[in-house]
Amino acid sequence: MLLTIAIVLLALWLLGFVMKIAGGLVHIVLVIAVIVAILHFVRGKSV
Repeated sequence: MLLTIAIVLLALWLLGFVMKIAGGLVHIVLVIAVIVAILHFVRGKSV
């Protein structure tokens, strides 16, 4: 679940970066995506 969220956020960041949308907001989204991905790998699969 967290990995899916991270992938979606990363894709939205790339889309915003390519289309120059929302300026600095895309960088915040990237940071959130990286944090979520790190948490996912640190916690492991808790299913």
